[in-house]
Formats: sequence, structure tokens, C-alpha cells
Amino acid sequence: MIDENLNLNSYDYYLPENLIAQTPLQPRDSSRLLVCSKVSNTVEHKTFHDIINYLSAGDVLVINNTKVMPSRLYGEKVDTKAKIELLLLKKINLTDWEVIVKPAKRCKVGTVIKISDELSCKIIENTNYDTKIASFNFEGNFEEILDKIGIMPLPPYIKQSLKNKNRYQTVYSKFFGSSAAPTAGLHFTKELLAKIKAKGVIIVEVLLHVGLGTFKPVSEENILHHHMHSEYVEVSKKSADIINLAKKENRKIIAVGTTSVRVLESCCENGKLIPTKKQTNIFIYPPYKFKIVDAIITNFHLPKSTLLMLVSAFIGRKETLELYKIAVANKYRFFSFGDAMLLM
Repeated sequence: MIDENLNLNSYDYYLPENLIAQTPLQPRDSSRLLVCSKVSNTVEHKTFHDIINYLSAGDVLVINNTKVMPSRLYGEKVDTKAKIELLLLKKINLTDWEVIVKPAKRCKVGTVIKISDELSCKIIENTNYDTKIASFNFEGNFEEILDKIGIMPLPPYIKQSLKNKNRYQTVYSKFFGSSAAPTAGLHFTKELLAKIKAKGVIIVEVLLHVGLGTFKPVSEENILHHHMHSEYVEVSKKSADIINLAKKENRKIIAVGTTSVRVLESCCENGKLIPTKKQTNIFIYPPYKFKIVDAIITNFHLPKSTLLMLVSAFIGRKETLELYKIAVANKYRFFSFGDAMLLM
């Protein structure tokens, strides 16, 4: 018999479809905030801009400054004119990317796909993970071409098109490379961040390029058999020094989103955050002991997802499911464009 914490079905919950947020709220910080404190054993219902009341001078707020690529591309096979969809996942070098191709069966190694007058690619390799390696041919700046012709890769549960594609970016996004947004950060406005900073909270940037593997549903009954895709992370010496000093002085580290959590926990050695540039495939599930993170700001995650397992490791699996029941009963909005939680 599988340990309850390792059993996939232990991370399931009921969610009415009408609670899946289809559009982002305006302004960003008008979304709701469910505040859960394990110390005081309380649950509060707030608005996101109230987050400032839970932050103190000297606290460190850690944000992920990745930028989502408009990485969905449409083209056609040069030989047959068959329609092809490409989704960029991971940059390998200046020209080559790991991609998801649909329909995959029509795109064997050697297939050439024309996307626009400026951009084409050739499938050069199959991988072990139902993806392919495509080598792109282009003139000029790849990111500028992508920004012009690419489409934001919204999750499949969002059925409405996005009028303003910047609404799927955080206001502090800097470095192109993600296949999906670090959605907890979507609630912050520049004005709210300025107020937080003025309060004496230290805002620190780290980087994790979000891969779609993060959101891949777990299908193995024993979650230990789930394969985690790797993602690129970066921590600068400056960021590491600020966080290490805060830990030494017992000041709180608040991670914005599960992506920031994975950066901090995967780059920690002997209780210290290490400056690094590397790939991580960290999988956090109960009874993981957190080394750096004291509080998490996060959205509501899909049933049976690795992100729900991470939250369960932080506040407890039963506690997490109970919190989700409260959120459903109070009609919180779920997933990427939904409401947020502060977990302390």
C-alpha cells in the first residue's frame, strides 16, 4: 500500500468549472487573497492589495523576473502545405529549441516548416519526452520576430483569447524564456510594489524559466514515479547575499509563487543560498523540510499537480485540501488568472 502522501489520489479535490478564471481582473491587485497562518491557525479573506499589511520592514520578498515568450507558432510543411502548430519549450542554443509539435506524426526528422517570410525551422531530432528539437532559420533578432508573430501560450483551461498579451506578464518581467507565466506575480502592480518597498521590505529578483513540464498532470499512482522536466534557474551573488543575511538575522523570506520557491530550495546548500546558473528538476512533496522559504504567495493549483504537492509540503496535505474546500465554498477564482493565497 502506498503512503498517503505519495498517493496521487490524495491530491484530488472537487472544483466547479465556473470557478476557473477565464480573464484577469483589472486592476491586478483587486483579486482576492486567502490568508492562512499556521502559527495563529487562522484563515482570513482579504483583497490582494492588503498583502502589504502582512509584510514587515526587513522582510525579503523574492520575485521571479522571467518573461513569457509568445511561444505558440503556426506554420505549414514546405512539401505538403499541411498546417503545423509549434510550441517553444526550451532554448538549446542560438538557433535550436526543444518544441512540442502538433500533429507530431507528420513532422519526422528532416521536416521543414515555414512559419512566416522571416522564420522557418527544420526538425532535427526526436527526444525521449514526446518533444522534438527544431533548428530555426531567421534574419534579424529572434525575440523581436517572436514578439511580432508569436501567440501567448495560455493554458488549455482558458477558453477566451487575451486582448492584451502583456496581461500574461508580470509587471517586473525582464528575461525572455518562459513557456508560461509565474502566475502568483500577476497580482502585483508597480504602485503596490513601490508601497511595499517604501515600507522597508527588500525586493529580491531570481530567475526561473517556466517550462510546461511544471504544469504537466501527474499520472503515476505513486508520485515518486513522476518524471519532472528540468528548468533553467539563476541566482545572483547579490540576491544570495541579501537572502542569507536575512536568514541569519531571522527575517522572513516570502517567495512569490512556486517558481521562486523552487529556485530558493534547489539552490540551497548547507542552509545557505548559493549563487548559481543551472537546470533544476526539484520535486517538492510532503514531508519535505523547507530550508529557505518562510511564507509563500501563490495561486490555486490544479488537482493532482506537482504545484499542489509543493503547497501540501508547506502547510500539510490535509490542511491544503481543507483550504481549497474553503476557497470553493467562498467562490474564489482558480488557476492562472484566479485569486491568490498567502501561506505563512
